[in-house]
Amino acid sequence: MNTVPQRFEILLVPEHVEDRGGASVEDTAVRSAVVEATGRRGESGYPIYEGHGMRADLDPETRTVEALLVDGRELDYGLTALVRPAARG
Repeated sequence: MNTVPQRFEILLVPEHVEDRGGASVEDTAVRSAVVEATGRRGESGYPIYEGHGMRADLDPETRTVEALLVDGRELDYGLTALVRPAARG
């Protein structure tokens, strides 16, 4: 039985925001994508997850992003990637 999650949601959020106006970090995401396991491993050795223009090497146990491309490019400075379980549905 495979216990490694097959789907995650990646949220791209600004690293430094003075005032979120009471909004959660997740609510201030400038972009998000549900990514699914491809069955391949990346240069980092972690599973590759892809979807909606994002390709990430993720450690599924710690939800750490080891590598990330957004629309084929590296993540812009000032943004950070957060990972959470994808909503079922």
